[in-house]
Amino acid sequence: MIWDTHALGGRERYQLLTSLVVPRPIAWVSTRSADGQRNLAPFSYFAAVSATPFLVSVSIGSRRGEDKDSLRNIRDTGAFCVNLATEAQLAQVNETSGEWGPEVDEFVMAGLESAQADSVDAPYVAGCPAVLECRVQQIVALEGSPNTLVIGEVLRVRVADEIPMIPGTHFVDTAALRPVARLWGDLYTTLGDLPALERPAV
Repeated sequence: MIWDTHALGGRERYQLLTSLVVPRPIAWVSTRSADGQRNLAPFSYFAAVSATPFLVSVSIGSRRGEDKDSLRNIRDTGAFCVNLATEAQLAQVNETSGEWGPEVDEFVMAGLESAQADSVDAPYVAGCPAVLECRVQQIVALEGSPNTLVIGEVLRVRVADEIPMIPGTHFVDTAALRPVARLWGDLYTTLGDLPALERPAV
């Protein structure tokens, strides 16, 4: 099977992309609007970009031609938090994925406590075991796409005390963190086997 992607419709391209580029980590993005309204939504077009400077990216789509609440808030305040989605909160992550209006506080709707980030003007999920506090470094309009790429500089990393670190390192114990990832449609995935392979000696 071979497809020319320019000959496909947007739905078909989306289905191929989201079923082949897997698993995708989930950025559970929390923001605050210019008038103080909290917002929380998950995005699986999420990636590490750079360690120095410490950058992550989130690609956020539009809704009927208008910025989603998360993107509008990020543009207005220059700040957001990435709460790393984990197994324990998967149902709440999914609950906040609905196309709720800007007047809806997803923290309240999903029964979540929030706290205020120290380094940026954004809330975060108080019970989330790993949080990245980010300020906007760059917002990139993707030509011909309804998506906008947000690149954020991580100013502070929060990891819950109960999540161990690998001794002598700054590696977080992934098996203890229990992150979840996105597949396609309604499918998510959890950690399976974790094979360790040494890099070839050169």
